[in-house]
Amino acid sequence: MLLEAVKKVDVIISTLGSDPVQLELQTKIIKAIMEAGNIKRFIPSEFGMDPERVSPVEPAKTVFMMKAQIRQMIRNYNIPHTFIRSHIFQNFYIPRLGQAEISPPIYDTVGIIGDGDAHVIYVNARDIATYVIKTVDDPRTLNKILYITPRENFYSLNQLVALWEKKIGKTLQKKYVTKEEMLAKISCSPPSLSFQLSIAYSVYINGVQSNFNIGPSSAVEATELYPEVDYITVEEFMDSLLSPIKDNLE
Repeated sequence: MLLEAVKKVDVIISTLGSDPVQLELQTKIIKAIMEAGNIKRFIPSEFGMDPERVSPVEPAKTVFMMKAQIRQMIRNYNIPHTFIRSHIFQNFYIPRLGQAEISPPIYDTVGIIGDGDAHVIYVNARDIATYVIKTVDDPRTLNKILYITPRENFYSLNQLVALWEKKIGKTLQKKYVTKEEMLAKISCSPPSLSFQLSIAYSVYINGVQSNFNIGPSSAVEATELYPEVDYITVEEFMDSLLSPIKDNLE
């Protein structure tokens, strides 16, 4: 059934989840692509950080190792592809100000993970989808990594909190969360939360998004390729969060 479905399309965009069981299913898609021989572009479920350029703790470590293995399998079989580096989702992390375990909105107390100075790239889910669709038949992105790195959306956690305080007109009480405290949270949390916390550990403590270069031979940058896309900035996204909580702030 999978093979027959693959034979009917030119492009496959995988949106399988990030748990190991779902990621493993992509190997079946790859084998079907090889057998069908008609796919012009495969975009695997790699959304998020670059699996070859991070050093996460568990449980994210296993997930990124699997993503890297799937990426190499695609290269080994010479499957036409584009890998998408969409970084951190605005929609999940900004309302929580980086705290995966907290239910938004936040207008009293905030935990600052690490020293709060590591810069993180926040991209809206809508914009990720827009860039993915643009890349599927673009020869400039064939067999390359597409990095989505809008410059206006680089924020440290300290800057993000300061912007939110400005928006709500209130100073939050701050508690700095150490590396050891984060590791303890990860170890005692349920699987789904533990995964999100380990991502937060990678970006806010290890600073995996703070410094990297995009090599033109193997990668391209989305906002440079598609300047016509009016992407959602961090500030614009924050503004969209204000209406539902204004009654709590008055």
